[in-house]
Amino acid sequence: MSNTVFCRKYQQELPALAFPPLPGEKGQEIQATVSQQAWQEWQALQTRLINEKHLNMLEPESRQYLMAQMERFFDNETTDQAEGYVPPSQP
Repeated sequence: MSNTVFCRKYQQELPALAFPPLPGEKGQEIQATVSQQAWQEWQALQTRLINEKHLNMLEPESRQYLMAQMERFFDNETTDQAEGYVPPSQP
């Protein structure tokens, strides 16, 4: 397996994930199309959404919501944001 992947979020060759981040076909697809950078950024957003929206990951609706937000994030579409979140300023 190559060490880079053409990232669907950034539309360029970037370092690949070392292993599928999810089980099954979805994990394989993400490993083949999403870079380490994009996955790390998604994990940060996912954590904010779970915490701020008080999602219960035992509920199928919460998992479906996050999967939909993940697809939107990787496709560069507008995603929900945690209310009151202010991104750090860039130097």
